[in-house]
Amino acid sequence: MQSLEYFKIGPGTQIAIICTNSWLMKLPYFLSLQLKSLSLSFHLPVDITMPNLSLKALSASLGLTLLSLPVLSQTLHLDPDKKYQVMHSFGASDCWSMQMVGKYYPENKREKIAEWLFSKATDAEGNPKGIGLSMWRFNIGAGSTEQGKESKITNEWRRAESFITKDGYDWNKQQGQRWFLDAAKRYGVNYTLGFLNSAPVSMTKNGLAIASGKLGDWNFDKTKIDDFSRFLADVSEKLRFDYISPFNEPQWDWGPKSSSGFGSQEGTPIQNADLAWAVRKLDGELKKRNIKTKISVAETAQIDYLYGDKTNRSEQGQDRQIEAFFDTKSPDYLGNLSTLEPAISGHSYFTTSPVSQLNGKREQLAQKLKTHQVSYWQSEYCILGDNAGEINGGKMDLGMKTALYVAKVIHADLTVANASAWHWWLSVSANDYKDGLIYVAKDGKLGENEANKFDGEVMDSKLMWALGNYSRFISPGMERIEAKSEDNEVLVSAFRSKTEVVTVVINPSDKEKKMTIPQVFKRQKAAVYVTSASASLKKGVIKGKSFVIPPASVLTLVLN
Repeated sequence: MQSLEYFKIGPGTQIAIICTNSWLMKLPYFLSLQLKSLSLSFHLPVDITMPNLSLKALSASLGLTLLSLPVLSQTLHLDPDKKYQVMHSFGASDCWSMQMVGKYYPENKREKIAEWLFSKATDAEGNPKGIGLSMWRFNIGAGSTEQGKESKITNEWRRAESFITKDGYDWNKQQGQRWFLDAAKRYGVNYTLGFLNSAPVSMTKNGLAIASGKLGDWNFDKTKIDDFSRFLADVSEKLRFDYISPFNEPQWDWGPKSSSGFGSQEGTPIQNADLAWAVRKLDGELKKRNIKTKISVAETAQIDYLYGDKTNRSEQGQDRQIEAFFDTKSPDYLGNLSTLEPAISGHSYFTTSPVSQLNGKREQLAQKLKTHQVSYWQSEYCILGDNAGEINGGKMDLGMKTALYVAKVIHADLTVANASAWHWWLSVSANDYKDGLIYVAKDGKLGENEANKFDGEVMDSKLMWALGNYSRFISPGMERIEAKSEDNEVLVSAFRSKTEVVTVVINPSDKEKKMTIPQVFKRQKAAVYVTSASASLKKGVIKGKSFVIPPASVLTLVLN
């Protein structure tokens, strides 16, 4: 037997053993050594490095008994008395595929999609049937569909119908979207919101739903502002929206994308001063008619434009929007309007990688929000671009890579930026892109095309279920509370009501983790729900006072 020169035990994390033949090998095991009359037992994780020697050879040469290492339980610290933001909603939008899916797809497939998105029911084993969204976002079209190719929008899927006709309103328009709006209400979704990318084409300067391509150039005929306000009020009243968002991503140019003069979708830029003027007009119309719908602003294209004052949109007067709309000294101040929701909304695009930017930009945003005492809604996100090489927006991914990346973004938006709402972009996508919670494909072929327009396979994603780890359990009105883990590899956030505490744990590592269940209530029940490569928001099993977090997973712990 080789003689043992020395051994060293780290505090709960490592044992290093060096022998006379100078070997080291990494193996996560317990060691039980029998050295003649001396017996040593190490009940700690082992980190041994030994080149060119197998486990079998190690056992034979030293007489070791190697036992599989159980995962040590880490402590989850919750402080229910340390409170942060009050949660509003988790949501997704009906752009653009719902106009096709909701109108043409077989009813059983529409119902399956609706159940996945809206249901809060469970099956016989206690597994959630859906992700229980609390906000549904409805795209109010500008009328590019009726214009066809003359709309200068190439893709039929990216055009949208308008309720306005020459003779008034046609409430049979947008049938596909109306079907899912009705389904959302049928399932008890808490809030609905109508948002516009462009004013109706009858009210724009160029008669189109795409803009000139000049930054800051609002494609709107200002002499029709009263018509526009009445239109928004009429639609809000008819469809019983809780919120109306008149402008979307005002910082982009939304103009032609080629020399042919065609654009990609409906949209228009708008400057802060014009936006404030239009919102005041709408406020007057809603108050005059006693319509309860609240106005939501400003759907900022990137969160930098919410707090930054020296950006690439400063010359156009399209940045520092928190200060512009919620500083009492600002000429564009809107905070005193009774119909305005006291929250500002922005989109997390292009600010999520690397981690230093993910956290740094949200820290700056949080500080500006705190200064002006305004809430924040993250109102649109999907994966775009290459994200500093971390993940690319191209190619559909139904698995955990995208789910874990987005979970990390949600975590940062909630815990660093203190977002009270978090909304995804496309609820259903036909694209070979990371932009959908659910995908549709005809005969396995993706694409916004004629084949997928009428029917196709309906596919759920791990991303959808991972969002459900938040949306299904964090109800409107819950407060975020302090949550910490001893394990730096996992991300934790927690939320409470009077009778329940919900903790979401993200484990991006390839190792199983274990946590002790904290005692929050004197007499409490605990349940866990896991999304991983092999589980989709599946109810787990708790044994004793700990719970296991599988590798590459998102888990929700519910205490009540």
